[in-house]
Amino acid sequence: MHIFDSVQKTKLEFKPQVEGKVSLYVCGPTVYDDAHLGHAKSALVFDLLSRVLRAEGYEVTYARNITDIDDKIIKKAIDEKKDIKEITDFYTEAFHKEMAEIGVKRPNLEPKATESLEAMYELIQKLIDKGHAYATDEGDVYFNTSSDSEYLSLSKRVQDDEDRQERVESSSLKKNPADFALWKSVKDGSVTFESPFGKGRPGWHLECSAMIEKHLAQNGTDAAIDIHGGGADLLFPHHENEAAQTRCATNHKLANYWMHNGFVNIDGEKMSKSLGNSFFLKDALKVYDGEVLRFYLLSTHYRSNFNFNTQDLESSKKRLDKIYRLKKRLFGLVSSDIQTEFQTKLLDALGDDLNISSALALIDEMISEANETLDTAGKHKNLKKETMANLAFIEEVLGFGVKNPYEYFQFGIDADTKEKIDALIEKRDEAKKAKDFETSDKLRDEILTYGVNIMDTPNGTFWEKI
Repeated sequence: MHIFDSVQKTKLEFKPQVEGKVSLYVCGPTVYDDAHLGHAKSALVFDLLSRVLRAEGYEVTYARNITDIDDKIIKKAIDEKKDIKEITDFYTEAFHKEMAEIGVKRPNLEPKATESLEAMYELIQKLIDKGHAYATDEGDVYFNTSSDSEYLSLSKRVQDDEDRQERVESSSLKKNPADFALWKSVKDGSVTFESPFGKGRPGWHLECSAMIEKHLAQNGTDAAIDIHGGGADLLFPHHENEAAQTRCATNHKLANYWMHNGFVNIDGEKMSKSLGNSFFLKDALKVYDGEVLRFYLLSTHYRSNFNFNTQDLESSKKRLDKIYRLKKRLFGLVSSDIQTEFQTKLLDALGDDLNISSALALIDEMISEANETLDTAGKHKNLKKETMANLAFIEEVLGFGVKNPYEYFQFGIDADTKEKIDALIEKRDEAKKAKDFETSDKLRDEILTYGVNIMDTPNGTFWEKI
């Protein structure tokens, strides 16, 4: 398997530190608002990576954090007159629900910042003891960037005034403008935590380094983890500062491979709440099936910026429809674990830095050949077994085609209407059994008024939206 490393800016052969095992850490959400399509893209990319690694035979330990300590969370709680935990629990649950709807599997570990404070205190103290951090008279603790000869080696940047990012605070008490907060003293009466450094809150960059050391780092390895991932916007300053903290506190690298997914643009414009064009995932899920969004958001290579527009989404849906139409032709058959040449080729494509274009081309070719052979060979048992095995492999590795094919084509019909249609179909089945074909035909005509098609199959009667 080969991975493009964001630091070395080249594709590298992947070699885990421990044979057969992979440690993967991805920066997760700050839970103060609904997830947008940028969150969805990142979650999908690393869900795909973990699936591919497992298909390659690796035992994967995948961790994704939940940031539930943050100034934005506190502001939201104050504005809405709610407890902070009420805010974070609500948006964490919403995040999990929406990720599940687009087929993102839960990571093995999902540590929260509020549950990792002791690990953060230990990391800060190590940095102070080694001369890489200092406390101010006001009770803040800063990382001393000038003490780290390798600072900026990750992002390859030259520090200047334009590098001031959101969450990077300026202070006259800092030794260097680039120094960043490890611990922030808070005296305004808002949310604080007791620490060896006084009351306050941890710096944003601190939590990931602390969590990785606590949950994933192994003794005697060159790096704490094999792969660290996140959005391209996190490379600097977030990942740069994480790497510096870990390097200086532990004398080992944070990660051997760094992977970053591209931005999501809406009609060509970088998604940003400040620009007022943020597209929440929950809104997209009202209009499109979650698997359609999954297929669409994964259809462009993960490192490329993604231009979200409804025209391309509709085209992408038609491509996914082909998988489900093939599933319909084989509906009722039991899947098998046959190993096929197609599966090998698909995994080879995805093993090449998640080459989704090649993978989807292989799927298109497989579907076309399967349909053509089914048309000419009729009930070719071996072909059907191989095709079922291929569809099951696509489902496991890519997360496409996971639903009942008939239910997939019912998306857009509300629950009440579905219930009415199902009741009419049941009555029609009873009329057919009683050989009351006049009633059966009338019920069929009534069902069709809902804008659906009816399919009578050996496995029962099914319907789908036209």
